[in-house]
Amino acid sequence: MSLSKGSIRYAVAGVIAAALSASVAHADAIKQTKAPFEDKFRQLEGEDWPTPTDYRNASGAPGYRYWQQKVDYDVAVRLNEDTKTLTGRETINYRNNSPDSLPYLWLLLEQDAKRNSIAEMTDTVSGDSVSLNEIRRIQRFKEWEGGFTIKSVKDASGRPLKFTVVDTLLRVDLPQSVKANGGETKIVIEWTLPLIENKIVGGRSGYECFTGKDEDGNCIYEAAQWFPRLAVYSDYEGWHNKAFLGSGEFTLEFGDYRVALTVPSDHVVSATGVLQNPAAVLSPAQRDRLAKARTASEPVYVVTPEEAVAAEKGKATTEKTWVFQASNVRDFGWASSRKFVWDALGVKQEDPKAEHPVVMAMSFFPKEARPLWDAYSTKSIAHTLKVYSDFTFAYPYPVAQSVNGPVGGMEYPMISFNGPRPVKDKKTGKLTYTDRAKYGLIGVVIHEVGHNYFPMIVNSDERQWTWMDEGLNSFLQFQAEKQWDKKFPSRRGEPKNIVEYMVSQDQVPLMTQSDSVIQFGPNGYGKPATALVVLRETVMGRELFDRAFKEYSNRWRFKHPTPYDFFRTMEESSGVDLDWFWRGWFYSTDHVDIALDKIVQGRVDSGDPDAEAAVRKAERAKEPESLTASRNTGKTVVELDPKTRDFYDQTDEFTVFDSARKKAKSSREDLTPEEQAAQNFKDNLYRFTFRNVGGLVMPVILKMDFADGTSETVRIPAEIWRRNSKQVTWQYASAKQLKGAELDPLWETADADRGNNVYEGAIVPTTLKISKPPEAGNRMKDADLEVGRDSLATRPSGDAKKGEGAK
Repeated sequence: MSLSKGSIRYAVAGVIAAALSASVAHADAIKQTKAPFEDKFRQLEGEDWPTPTDYRNASGAPGYRYWQQKVDYDVAVRLNEDTKTLTGRETINYRNNSPDSLPYLWLLLEQDAKRNSIAEMTDTVSGDSVSLNEIRRIQRFKEWEGGFTIKSVKDASGRPLKFTVVDTLLRVDLPQSVKANGGETKIVIEWTLPLIENKIVGGRSGYECFTGKDEDGNCIYEAAQWFPRLAVYSDYEGWHNKAFLGSGEFTLEFGDYRVALTVPSDHVVSATGVLQNPAAVLSPAQRDRLAKARTASEPVYVVTPEEAVAAEKGKATTEKTWVFQASNVRDFGWASSRKFVWDALGVKQEDPKAEHPVVMAMSFFPKEARPLWDAYSTKSIAHTLKVYSDFTFAYPYPVAQSVNGPVGGMEYPMISFNGPRPVKDKKTGKLTYTDRAKYGLIGVVIHEVGHNYFPMIVNSDERQWTWMDEGLNSFLQFQAEKQWDKKFPSRRGEPKNIVEYMVSQDQVPLMTQSDSVIQFGPNGYGKPATALVVLRETVMGRELFDRAFKEYSNRWRFKHPTPYDFFRTMEESSGVDLDWFWRGWFYSTDHVDIALDKIVQGRVDSGDPDAEAAVRKAERAKEPESLTASRNTGKTVVELDPKTRDFYDQTDEFTVFDSARKKAKSSREDLTPEEQAAQNFKDNLYRFTFRNVGGLVMPVILKMDFADGTSETVRIPAEIWRRNSKQVTWQYASAKQLKGAELDPLWETADADRGNNVYEGAIVPTTLKISKPPEAGNRMKDADLEVGRDSLATRPSGDAKKGEGAK
C-alpha cells in the first residue's frame, strides 16, 4: 500500500505516541487515569513481583539452578558462672555455592545491639512516667557495656585476618576470594560475651537468678545469638547485612554443628542437637530413664525433681563438657542450670518416610515451674509435632525441647525458651496458677516449638518479612490450639479478633520491612494468621488450601523462600487466582466491611394485561392517600361540576381494553415455546445491593431467611467485585418468600461493622419487564423482499413497482 508523506508523518507520530503511552502505562500501571474504576483484581505478576529466574521459577518452586550456601561450625565454649561470661572459639567452614566469588564474609553480632548501637541509640520513650525496671536498666548500662569482644579472627593456618565491626555486623576480609560454585574457606574466631540479666536488660538471651526471700540463689542461663554467625548470601539480595535493630530476627545459613559446652559439673544442659557423650555427663540411672522415655506413654523424668532440689543445695567447683551434634540446622541455642528438672517422651511420627520415626520431646524447668510444666510442656511439644507435621512434613530432627527460664518465648532449632510459671502467694506461700498461665504455657510451647517448621526449616528472611515466619507459625498455632481444645482462648487467628487492628490508623501493610512495622504483634502475627484462616476456611476451602500449603512447605524446606514463592505456589498448586487476596490483605491497609444496603423482590411481568393490571391496582391500594387531599374539607371542582368529568373520570386507570389484550395475545404468539415458558416464570427474583465500605474485596456470604422458617446460605466469590469494587447488585431466584437476610453470619471474614450486615428495611417489590433485544436492521424486510430458492432475493408478484425488481 502506498502512503503520502503526510500520511507517513501521521502514522509515525501515532506509533511514537502509542509507544510513549505504553511506556507510561507500564511504568505506573497501578494508577487509573480515566474514570473512577479501581481494579482490585489487577494481577501482581510482572508488576509488583520480581521476574522469575533460573533460581526461582514462575510456579513458586526453586528453579533448576537454585543454590544456597552451606556453613559448618565446630565450637567450644565455657560458661564462667561467677562472671556470667562465655568464652569461646569457633572454626567455621564456609562453602560458596553461589555463582559469585566472595572477597569477604559478613557475620552477625546481634548481642552488640545492647551497646552503643543503632538499636540502642534510637530507642525512644513516651509519656511522663518511668518504671523502676527502666531505671535499673539505665543503672546496669552505666556499669556494664555488654556485647562481643572479638579477640582474634584467623584463617585455617593461624594467620590473622583483617576484620571490621559495623554496628551489629562483622566483616572479615579474605586474602583470596572464595571461589564461586563450590569454593570453600575456613576461619577461626575467638571471642568473649558477658551474658545479660534478662529480666532487667531484656532481649532473647541471658540469665535469671533466684535470689529473693526463701530462694536458693541459683541461676538459669539461656544462650542465644551467643557466637558470631554467618549472614545469608542469597540470589535475591546478596549479603543480608542489615543491622539488627531489635525486631527483625535472625535469618541464617544451614550447616552442621559440633558444639562442646563446658559448664559447672552439677548443671543440666539442654541444647540444639543430640547429646554425644551421655556417659560423661549423666548418671547410669538418668541414662536408663532417658532410654525408657523413648517408648513411654507418659513423660518420664530423666532428672527427677528430687535430684534437681539436691543439686540446688550446693555449688560445684568442677566442670563437665556436654558435646552436642546437629546436622542441617541454621542456628544453635542452649540452656544450662543446676535447677533443671528434665522430663522426656518419645513421639511416634505417622509418616512412614520420616527420617526419625520417634522424636524425643523434652522439657527442662526449675521447681518454681512445677506442677504446671510437668503437666503441660512436654505434651504440648508432642501435640505440636503432630499438628504441624500434618500440615507440612514429618519433623526432620531427632529432638524437640522446651526450656523454662527468663525468656518468655523464643525459638531455635530443636530448642525453645518459654516463660509461664505458677504463682506463689507472698503471704501464705500457696502455689496456684491462672487459666491465663495454663493456656499461655500451652500456647507459647506450641508457638515456639512450631517455629522449628517456620522459619527454622522453611527458612524465610525474618529481618525482611516478619509475617513469613511469625504469621505462618501463628496460623498453625491457631490450628493446633483448636485441636487441643475447641474452647481454647486463642489470642490470634479468629477473624473477629483482628477487626480492631484492621480499622486502626497506626498500621502498615504486611509487606513492610520488619523494623518499620507499627503494632508489631497484630501486624506480624495476628493479621497474617487471620488472613490464612480466612483463605483456608472461606476463600479456597480446606482441601485446596491444605494441598497448596503442604506443597509450599515441602518445596522450600531447608531453603530460603520469599513471599513471592509463597504467593505463586499457593496459586499454582491450587488453581485459584489469589492476586486480589494478596493485594488486599498483604499490600494494603484496607479492611473488610461489606454492607447489605437494599433488597428488591422482583416478579416477572406475565404479559397478561388483566393480571398485571390487578397487580398494579393492588400495589396502589397499599399506598396511603395524599395527606393534603385527606385533610382538605371542601369539595373539589370535579365533585361540584359534572361538566368537568370526562372519560378518564369515569374509567378506572387500571381498566384493560381489548386492544391491549389483542396486542398481548399477538406478542405471545410471536414467542417460541421456550420463550413462553420463560415468561411463565413464577419464582421471585431477589436483587441484593452490596456496598464495599472497607475497601478490601472479599467473598460475599449471604444468609437468607424465608417465611417458611428455612434458611439458605450462598457463598458468592470475591470476583463479584471485579467490575465495580464499591457497589454491586446480585440476583437470586427462589419460589420462597424472603423474610430477612444477613451477611457473614458465622463471622468468618473479619467484617468490621456487623451493624450493616443485617438487612432490616422493607423488601421493595417490583415488576421486572421482559426486555427484548432490539431487532437488527433488515433492509430486505423493509423492501418486502423474500429469499427464493433460485436467487438470493425475489420480490413477490404484484408488490414491486415497474422497473424495481431484482436485476
